Amino acid sequence: MNITDVKIRKMLSEGRLRAVVSVTIDDMLAVHDIKVVQGDERLFVAMPSRKDENGVFRDIIHPISASARRMFEETILDAYEKQAALEAAEEAAETGDSSDEE
Repeated sequence: MNITDVKIRKMLSEGRLRAVVSVTIDDMLAVHDIKVVQGDERLFVAMPSRKDENGVFRDIIHPISASARRMFEETILDAYEKQAALEAAEEAAETGDSSDEE
């Protein structure tokens, strides 16, 4: 199994939710609504879930093995960090451009 694409659907800066992500597996299966969450000590990946009749959230899809979870998390967090760095660079460039005009 290979993650063949990662799309950062939404980036957020408020609260603990940092991003909403979609991944494509083997160019054949898309998984949407994966969340990048800021934990107490580090960023982590939360798989898509829904609330059951008892109010408990249950994953709809999730990796079975620790190695599969690690692959998902590393790939998604790498894509998130690249996107965050790109957005920070764009923001810095815009800020730098506006100060040149003054």
